[in-house]
Amino acid sequence: MKAKYEEGEVAIGLDLGGTNIKAGIVNREGKILRRMSVPTEAHQGGEAILQRIGGVVRMLADEAAAQGWLVRGAGIGTAGQVDSTRGVVAGATANLPGWAGMDLGNRLATLTGLPVLVDNDANAMAFGEAWVGAGRQWRDFVCITLGTGVGGGVVINRRPYRGRNGYAGEIGHHVIAGDGRPCNCGRSGCFEQYASVTALMGMVRSLGSPADKELSSPEALFTAAGAGHGPALEVLGEYARNIAVGLANLVHLFDPEGIVVGGAVSKQGELLLAPVRLELAGFLLPVFKQAPKVEIVAAQLGNDGGVIGAAAAFFDF
Repeated sequence: MKAKYEEGEVAIGLDLGGTNIKAGIVNREGKILRRMSVPTEAHQGGEAILQRIGGVVRMLADEAAAQGWLVRGAGIGTAGQVDSTRGVVAGATANLPGWAGMDLGNRLATLTGLPVLVDNDANAMAFGEAWVGAGRQWRDFVCITLGTGVGGGVVINRRPYRGRNGYAGEIGHHVIAGDGRPCNCGRSGCFEQYASVTALMGMVRSLGSPADKELSSPEALFTAAGAGHGPALEVLGEYARNIAVGLANLVHLFDPEGIVVGGAVSKQGELLLAPVRLELAGFLLPVFKQAPKVEIVAAQLGNDGGVIGAAAAFFDF
């Protein structure tokens, strides 16, 4: 007897980053049946990126056809601000030159002959966590990603909240210090400058001591903190407070059931989340302290979250 997914429909999900294009064939249960990854080669410009994405989709569509699977469409999560209604990349980072203004939905549909849905990459990750990840237990939650920068998505009634233009969820660029650290967006005091892994390692370097060399990576920092290393604990405590300030703002704004934390440092689990929970309580209004506590958990899908979430838009769940 054939497995259920062999008898039904699939979707192709893609997660576009400045370094790699991750993609997969995803079934109705949120399982990746085939996966692939190719270099983005972003320096070649927007048109080259588009053609590379089109090639990936065609390869996976051919594989699906060979297996007898019906492809409902291709979903793609991309860095930048996305008008998901029109499938247009309205704004992009310097990591994707020539990508801003790309009519991604229509162009990719023409290249592949498939229906195409486009979203922000952090929204796609949040959607994946809502479908088969850490957020599947809730109807309303916030998802943040802590990496080179800080991204995020807001899920309301189990669907991403995109706002009027599709640009909602720029969590990394809400300001937590009005005259704070300069941000690469041109403003100052953005959450990203305090809660990203880049910010974390900048805090280590600011120690200006031999400890700087001992704590040369996030993994080394958390290992040292777990062993009671003083400078590491000092840095981790400040980092947890910085994250808690931003999360308190999100709790006050959205009153979510939970917060899903993704990105590279989420692999540290309770070494990161326990101090964040402890610090968060001190920044909440009394009424939020009296209500049931908002849960803070690590993302479950890892690097697959964006691919699964991009495909999720083609399935009801």
